[in-house]
Amino acid sequence: MNRDVGFFNFSVNKILTRDQTILDQARIRLLYYGLWLAIITVAAILATLYIQHRQILSYSTSMLLLSILILFKYLTFRPRWGIISHILLVLGTMVNLTNVFITLQSVNIVTAQITLLIIVFSFYMLGQTCGLFYSLVNLIPILIFLVLEYDNTYFIPLKPKVVDGSTMIIAIFANFIFIIFIQNHFYRAFIKSIKQLKATAEERGNLNVEFEKAIEKVEKSSQAKSEFLSTMSHEIRTPMNAVIGMTNLLIMGNPRPDQKDNLDILKFSANNLLALVNDVLDFNKIESGKVVFENLKFNLVELMQNVCGGQKLKAEEKGLNFILEIDDSLRNREFFGDPTRLTQIVFNLISNAIKFTHTGNVWVKVTQLEDRHNTVTVDFAVKDTGIGIEKENLDAIFEPFTQESITTTRQYGGTGLGLAIVKRLLELQGLQMSVLSQPGIGSEFSFNLEFPVSTETATELAEKQPLVLNGNEGMNSLRVLIAEDNLVNVMLMKKLFSKWGITPTIAENGERAVEIAQYGNFDIILMDLQMPVMNGFDAAVEIRKIRDPKKANTPIIALTASALLDIKERVFSSGMNDYVSKPFKPDELREKMQNLVTTVI
Repeated sequence: MNRDVGFFNFSVNKILTRDQTILDQARIRLLYYGLWLAIITVAAILATLYIQHRQILSYSTSMLLLSILILFKYLTFRPRWGIISHILLVLGTMVNLTNVFITLQSVNIVTAQITLLIIVFSFYMLGQTCGLFYSLVNLIPILIFLVLEYDNTYFIPLKPKVVDGSTMIIAIFANFIFIIFIQNHFYRAFIKSIKQLKATAEERGNLNVEFEKAIEKVEKSSQAKSEFLSTMSHEIRTPMNAVIGMTNLLIMGNPRPDQKDNLDILKFSANNLLALVNDVLDFNKIESGKVVFENLKFNLVELMQNVCGGQKLKAEEKGLNFILEIDDSLRNREFFGDPTRLTQIVFNLISNAIKFTHTGNVWVKVTQLEDRHNTVTVDFAVKDTGIGIEKENLDAIFEPFTQESITTTRQYGGTGLGLAIVKRLLELQGLQMSVLSQPGIGSEFSFNLEFPVSTETATELAEKQPLVLNGNEGMNSLRVLIAEDNLVNVMLMKKLFSKWGITPTIAENGERAVEIAQYGNFDIILMDLQMPVMNGFDAAVEIRKIRDPKKANTPIIALTASALLDIKERVFSSGMNDYVSKPFKPDELREKMQNLVTTVI
């Protein structure tokens, strides 16, 4: 409805708006032009009745004309076509039945026309229900009158009026015009609606085509982004592997105290850079929906101590008190879950607490909330006395690449992905993070996680643990083939393995690795994945095809700096036994080698 229409408006265009449907606009136009025609017709009938000195008919016709004028004015001021239609139908019904039972006391062609008009008008304007109602209200009384008239039983003390031929001609002609006008008007509206529906369908079809193209473009863009991140990951992780690896080798070489301090700074900075790269890659993996949670057995207390061990040193370097509180009821129990993702969540929360705390304390509390024998609900809470967070910024801190403010980003650094990763990992498990924070006082982040637990005792578990020898005992007996094309990484691997008493064989590409594996005898193969001539995946497949079963089943560990989301699946589907991401930790590589080789170390 157009609220700008004034009281003295007489234009139909001003009462039509874009939000009205084609059918509603057709109804308004029908009322507008139909009322004009009714005004002219009733005025003509009134004139003939006045000339014939029919006072009663002239008076009733004048009232009808006044009613039509009022409705026309109401339509051009407030086009409430539903209300106006009901009023017109009531007036038409009253006129029709009054003519039949009182004025004319007969059913003639004019009565039939008016009844037909009411039926058509009510269905077109108000729909099926109202159409049936007004049709029956007019037809049933007329049928009753016809029955009574047929039996000569209808009688009222009023003498019927006689209408001359001219009035009848005007009424009949006008009624036909009304019927033709209504049919023509709504037929045009119907055709227009069909054409609009066809145009809309064609437009929707074109939009669907464009939408499919857009989806395809987005998918290609997403794939290109993943491939770009993988490539960049490989390009960044490869030199980082050398930097961190050489730093570890130098630290293992018993350097002087001043050299060790420099090496520690170098290692710390390299690990920070690696953490930034890992954050971006992990977030990309999470957003792509490629995260799969593992269900491994682990010791929760040991995991928390390992996570907090390095963080405690970092906190103490800032002069903070680091407090780890673990519920005693959680000790000596084995839990099932994804220790890697739990470590990632807790590590990010603790890192944030330390980063944004200048003085005071950082608490990490692990509390058992509920023990149902085979499942345990644990509450993890990280609390600090840091800068705190404004209430209106609590939602923003969980958005990717976002921190509380630009000042915070400049002062404290970081990618702004830590809490976003935490939130996504929790949401993927159907969990929510709880945050309590006051600016200048501190913050507390907490969440609850339910774990299945082993019902075995700690003694029983210890008895089942396999024997793993410490140190480098027996490592010098291993025959190792390394497939690696990067000369810096080759040098690093040689230096690392020399400390374990191993002299590895080097293959500069995948094809060469397959040739050496066919003619040599090796206990284990370390396979880089991205190499010239033949990549690591294809090389592993070819090695598994070697006729000698012993050589074909040689354990293979993939060494990869790639971050492709499906890297793990591709590694195992190509026949490799395990993989280590570059930059790797020497202890992690040694442990995996010990677990895979058949020789007792």
